[in-house]
Amino acid sequence: SDGSIRLHQMSSEYPLMQWNDSTKGQPVIALQWALTRPAVFFVLDASSNIYIWDLLENDLLPVAKQPIPSENIVSMALLGEPEKPNGLLGIVLAKESGQIDIQYVKKKWALP
Repeated sequence: SDGSIRLHQMSSEYPLMQWNDSTKGQPVIALQWALTRPAVFFVLDASSNIYIWDLLENDLLPVAKQPIPSENIVSMALLGEPEKPNGLLGIVLAKESGQIDIQYVKKKWALP
């Protein structure tokens, strides 16, 4: 609820990494790992901003932030085929109105 993100290892109750205020204090609505590229995950905050984290490129801050200003986003899911090397990765956004929007991610964050 405070915008912090924690990375845990299953064998420990203490986080390996913790990023406080990662969304400037906005609650995290959804967080999902990329299906096609390890070390990349996506975060949706309550202000409809999507943050892209690539831990191999920068483990302190997100590598990109994309605001979705048109309408309030209430949920996010990722789609892709991890067994295929084409690097196709999409983000499915559910809007408050009930509409669904699919956006494709740049290859540099999607390729295995």
